[in-house]
Amino acid sequence: MTSAERHVPAGAADDSQYAVPREPWLRLFLRFLRFGALAWGGPVAQIGMIRQELVEEERWVSSAQFNRVLAVYQVLPGPEAHELCVYFGMRSRGRWGGILAGLGFMLPGFVLMFALSWAYVRYGLKTDGLQAIFAAVQVAVAALIVRAVFRIGGHVVTDRWLWSIAILGAAAQLAGVHFAVILLVAGLIYFAAQGSTRAIAVAAAVLAAAGTVGFAVWTGGLAGFDALTRDTVTASETARTFDVPLLALLWSGLKAGLLTFGGAYTVIPFLQRDAVTQGAWMSNGQFLDGLALSGLLPAPLIIFSTFVGYLGGGPWGAVVMTIGIFLPAFAFTLLGHDALERLVHRPRIRTFLEGVTAGVVGLIAGTTLALMRVSLTSLEAVILFAIVLAILFRSKARMVIPAVIAGAALWGWISQEFFH
Repeated sequence: MTSAERHVPAGAADDSQYAVPREPWLRLFLRFLRFGALAWGGPVAQIGMIRQELVEEERWVSSAQFNRVLAVYQVLPGPEAHELCVYFGMRSRGRWGGILAGLGFMLPGFVLMFALSWAYVRYGLKTDGLQAIFAAVQVAVAALIVRAVFRIGGHVVTDRWLWSIAILGAAAQLAGVHFAVILLVAGLIYFAAQGSTRAIAVAAAVLAAAGTVGFAVWTGGLAGFDALTRDTVTASETARTFDVPLLALLWSGLKAGLLTFGGAYTVIPFLQRDAVTQGAWMSNGQFLDGLALSGLLPAPLIIFSTFVGYLGGGPWGAVVMTIGIFLPAFAFTLLGHDALERLVHRPRIRTFLEGVTAGVVGLIAGTTLALMRVSLTSLEAVILFAIVLAILFRSKARMVIPAVIAGAALWGWISQEFFH
């Protein structure tokens, strides 16, 4: 490869050992398609795979630069692994290269989830055996979300203020407060707490707590929790699609894609609110089924949005919802990576976003309680939940997520065949 075919990345102009190759279009697409087809094991494994090939082996950028880029995407919403692919594709062949790389990474998961969504709607849960399997898998997914709350919270909720914000956020969601209000107040409280206006932060937190209690009383108790756990479509019914307007599905996906701070699990409360609590085009049980199916695939967990969109509007609903979810991840990188990198490193902006992220942790915690209420309906389910949770906390294996989902499915089948 000649020097004309390579360009040195910003920040490494004096270090000739690092350079991003100008790859042919097809080769670039196939490289990231391969990444997508091998994207098992969650974001840590996906990011590790990208780092191993592009940084350690082929030396596109230095390890220090990779860490700086990753830090930006950990602050911004969206799946970090996908955003890294868009970033490297753009560094190689400009914005069209970024689009090709991003599409390549997400395509295997999208195609597989689309096919599973079609099969789920086409064949439904017509037999007792399938219902038992999916019921057991829902328990495993509830355990996955609980572990995610602890892991995300462990990285995000690092002081007493952030703990207070997360707890307040969970309580506000259970009371039925709109998530936009929760996130805005969370960011403002932490911003004030880290500045010279701590007294204002204390006053704001007290007012927010009082407002949450007042809202709960006004709406007749934990109306939000009742709404979160209310199934408008029973999971035992044959799955079917609804005629949700495509524009509404696009907006739902776009809104969720803009709010996925801290990892793909943070999208759960936003889509659950739109699809189950308000839109009522799927039940909590079906929502958990979609999460379970995505856990079996080589893709970011956020690909379960394709399933949510399919149940809302059929094949085009799946496409539109997926576009909405992933559009911010493309846009942040393609349109303004350098500007956003400077922005998120400003102390005030970063402080506000840390508060928002703590609020999101609270939202996930509140949604988790609702989903646990749906899935933990028997002593057998509680035992399975405890076993799966213990495995998830003790194991660091790359394939632990698909393994526990498959194991739970086997548990459900054995339980149905031999004990019922």
